[in-house]
Amino acid sequence: MGSHEEIERRRTFAVISHPDAGKTTLTEKLLLYGGAIQTAGAVKSNKIRKGATSDFMDIERQRGISVSTSVMTFSYGGRLINLLDTPGHKDFAEDTFRTLTAVDSVVLVIDCVKGVEEQTERLMQVCRMRDTPVIIFINKLDLEGRDPYTLLDQLEEKLSIRVRPMTWPIGIGATFQGVYDLYRGKLRLFEPEKTKVEATSLDIADLADPELDRRLGVEAAAMLREEVELVNGVYDPFERSTYLDGKVAPVFFGSAVNNFGVKETLDTFIDIAPPPLPRATDQGPVSPEDPAFSGFVFKIHANLDPNHRDRLAFLRICSGRFQRNTFYHHVRLDRPVRFSNPTAFLAASKHLVEEAWPGDVIGLFDTGIFKIGDTLTEGAKFHFRGIPSFSPELFRELVNLDPMRSKQLDKGIRQLTDEGVAQLFTQVQGSKKIVGTVGELQFEVIRYRLEKEYGASCAFHAVQAYKACWLTSDDAAALDEFCRIKAGQIVLDKDDNRVFMAPSAYILDLEQRNNPAIVFHMTSEFKTAMAG
Repeated sequence: MGSHEEIERRRTFAVISHPDAGKTTLTEKLLLYGGAIQTAGAVKSNKIRKGATSDFMDIERQRGISVSTSVMTFSYGGRLINLLDTPGHKDFAEDTFRTLTAVDSVVLVIDCVKGVEEQTERLMQVCRMRDTPVIIFINKLDLEGRDPYTLLDQLEEKLSIRVRPMTWPIGIGATFQGVYDLYRGKLRLFEPEKTKVEATSLDIADLADPELDRRLGVEAAAMLREEVELVNGVYDPFERSTYLDGKVAPVFFGSAVNNFGVKETLDTFIDIAPPPLPRATDQGPVSPEDPAFSGFVFKIHANLDPNHRDRLAFLRICSGRFQRNTFYHHVRLDRPVRFSNPTAFLAASKHLVEEAWPGDVIGLFDTGIFKIGDTLTEGAKFHFRGIPSFSPELFRELVNLDPMRSKQLDKGIRQLTDEGVAQLFTQVQGSKKIVGTVGELQFEVIRYRLEKEYGASCAFHAVQAYKACWLTSDDAAALDEFCRIKAGQIVLDKDDNRVFMAPSAYILDLEQRNNPAIVFHMTSEFKTAMAG
């Protein structure tokens, strides 16, 4: 198979949602259809009887939430699918935002009971920034939720995107009987409590077929005919081009926990979803068809296998062909690197890959040479753009509870913050370590992982800090003097850049007005610009 065929065969997408909308459950069922797993883990009310395949960290299994992006590869319908399951919890949104830079399209899961929620809107804003093609799966139709018309109106209003129903529900909650596939003219009937992939659907291209009345009942069949006529009258016919441009989102209805409506979504996805797309760099776009290899690191994960204390960098391949045991150029370090054990994934399971193509996500064993956003090439010296980074919102001092394990704590916190879900600052006076995050739950996860993976015991104490501001100035003397006067509030980030830990909004505003020669950078994207 040639390079063009390999590229066209691939589909790389993320599943995103507000917490508890059923994202991880839908991911499981997609894997079930793809033959990647034989049984799905049951995720119910924060209890996981059999751990969900994509939730491989102990703390995820205990809490019933995803806190780290998982990568899973499987084949379906002649396509090679790279599926990225992302954290739904808002405290881990930064990991999800970065993951969206590594995919070509998105499946957004909506809870039909709760409708569009806050985190859904935030995630969609990131998709809209890049015009990422979005498919929407409205989940939990077996529960008493909102009527489909209300949900569709809410999607268009809150997510600022036009929608086009591709399937239509027959009833909801107690009256839910199945869905009609508007795209293919098929009827799929709902069978409650079914645990395996459902049986073949009925071909009823003509809704006037009396078989519909026999299957659904006269009243439900009449309502379906009326609603389908209304939907086709209100919404424009589906056009793949408007979906690929990110202007229209196809909508599917179903119940992921019952395996229902998932097959229609997956079948349509492989038909319409984009193959690997071009990626922006500081020297212009790179096409997947470009023969020279290139890719970027969008995630780093320490201790994917706690028994081996490994550290993996997740690389999205953007162009050319990646080959094992081949030297590639690490652009930031400006030196060659080679990888003898690159891996592909099924969540925590890994297998060796000899080659990989644009769209693929592979794991590279990292000895500490990678940072999020790093670029690998065959020699070209460009950097991929758009790897987002966010300023912390919460700050806590890291306190060592076991001085005999100081080395383990130091190593652990550095490796975990390298993953990008938190930032580490060291106080210039006193060498206190301060961890900054975007959510409270991250501190719990970091403390748990430090104990379980590194054998280090710690606590987090409150710090009076409002904002971490990176400092630059064309007047070196003025910057040195400011840092001398404010020494108690100056910290260093992991790259030894000086940062002012402003204790309040008022003091930050005051210092900015009193020090016009100094620039106070409000976001950690500043670090990326400096590193580049």
